[in-house]
Amino acid sequence: MNTLILSAADPQAAQTAADLIRDGQLVALPTETVYGLGANGLVEAAVSKIFQAKGRPQDNPLILHVAQASDMERYCHSIPKVAYALAERFWPGPLTMVLPARDIVPKATTAGLSTVALRCPDCAVTRQIIALSGVPIAAPSANLSGKPSTTTAQHVYHDHKGRIPLIIDGGPCRVGVESTIVDLSEGTPRLLRPGGITPEQLLEVLEELVIDKAVTAQLQAGDVVKAPGMKYRHYAPNAQVLIVKGSRESAARYIHAHFVPGDRVLCFREELPLYENCAPLAYGLESQPETLSAGLFAALRELDDPHVSRIYARCPEGGGIAIAIQNRLGKAAAFQTVNEEESL
Repeated sequence: MNTLILSAADPQAAQTAADLIRDGQLVALPTETVYGLGANGLVEAAVSKIFQAKGRPQDNPLILHVAQASDMERYCHSIPKVAYALAERFWPGPLTMVLPARDIVPKATTAGLSTVALRCPDCAVTRQIIALSGVPIAAPSANLSGKPSTTTAQHVYHDHKGRIPLIIDGGPCRVGVESTIVDLSEGTPRLLRPGGITPEQLLEVLEELVIDKAVTAQLQAGDVVKAPGMKYRHYAPNAQVLIVKGSRESAARYIHAHFVPGDRVLCFREELPLYENCAPLAYGLESQPETLSAGLFAALRELDDPHVSRIYARCPEGGGIAIAIQNRLGKAAAFQTVNEEESL
């Protein structure tokens, strides 16, 4: 199979993609978060191709992407008022809501659950493709399962060349980490995955927000999850990832004491001078956390090299978008962390 890449600016791109979606094929789509591997979310045979292409576990639910907020009622029932308030505030945008699913949504999309994850992406060409296809598009991140997510069309091509018919190139993803997921299906809203919409922003609309344990810790194999990215070691290069917390000086002291040939350091741009002899790679500025979210997955993909044995990673502290970065690096490291200051 030849894999075609079409620019989002190509006047034929959206119609070509929509035709393939209606025909039950896979198309890689840009969004503001990461690139998605999309298929007709209402046809089980099409959805199954996503799992096959990614090597994705069958108990990992997919997100249905819709063109507008009014589509919620076509695929969900018993929708709470707060869902409409969140949609009005944050859609189109990097927010996914888990809601009770109508029977029209196949169990292959929901991983057998009675709920479905839904979002409206902030990417004009992808919303156009959804509208032209006439169906919601199920689309997890387009990386191979467990690997760092795809934030450029070239990342997708690397993983799926010859395996999917089309990639729509919308340029680098602006947010760089997957959408925030909030479960609205059971009383108090619950944050299942942090992302481009921060907990602080959510609480401007919500009266209360519970943080699920999957945000800060690894779940067990038998745990049932309602949303993507909650359960398995995820976003990870081949090498072992170890998060090193603490001040710049204490972290550098720990890393220098343990660094051996074949190791790499993933750090903030401000810290590069501390690791001149440790093969450092900066993924953004600590003072500008949005640059860290935008650069994280590209950096992890660069470090996904068979010659790299261990990655010492620096992670931002605090709230806001930093929580999403903490979650993604935590998943990549299977939440293995050392704090040199605490061990002194």
